[in-house]
Amino acid sequence: MTITIVLADDEELFRVGMSHILSRDEEIQILFEAENGKELLHFLETATKLPDIIIMDIKMPELNGVEATKAIATQYPEINIIALTTYNTKPFIRNMIDVGASAYLVKNSPTQKVLHTIKQVYYHGFYYDNLVMEALKGTHNGSKLDKRTVFDEDFITQREKEVLEQICLQKTSQEIAEALFISKRTVEVHRKNLLEKTGAKNIAGLVIFAIQNNLVSPIIIE
Repeated sequence: MTITIVLADDEELFRVGMSHILSRDEEIQILFEAENGKELLHFLETATKLPDIIIMDIKMPELNGVEATKAIATQYPEINIIALTTYNTKPFIRNMIDVGASAYLVKNSPTQKVLHTIKQVYYHGFYYDNLVMEALKGTHNGSKLDKRTVFDEDFITQREKEVLEQICLQKTSQEIAEALFISKRTVEVHRKNLLEKTGAKNIAGLVIFAIQNNLVSPIIIE
């Protein structure tokens, strides 16, 4: 029995290290290493043999792990996906499980836990540890918004992004309204939606969120 795996992570050093660690297990074979979701999908389109499992980072250039997982879950439902990322908060866990991941691990997980998770997913189709179970509690009554993050293409609308850029320029609601040719009331609605979506408590929090997630050009906030 051989478990075939593809690694998708934009950090080369991490990929190489993970490949080396996993390859030491005689039951595991690494088929390919992708540095982003786009490269991963191209490999799958041209592969003569599909992997059993993809170990997927979330934050990657070109195409992030959330959008790549969505595409793979639709086009290749037989492939199981294990998220392996630095993000360990409930929204990210819910998000990846919701779009199709079979398990979720953080990058500081012990090697034995990673190997255990891989084998559980291979034999049983999924593996939810305490971290995942805690994140999923009560989500059956939650909204779709609770299961989305900034890595979803539709998390923030184009208009909301425009308002966010204006907020980062320290514009008032009236100034934003005039710049975007919308009413002041509409600006305030967008601002309220941004606060709810990002979990920010105030305008300063929105600016920090925009910077951390590369939603605005650095030029804007200088």
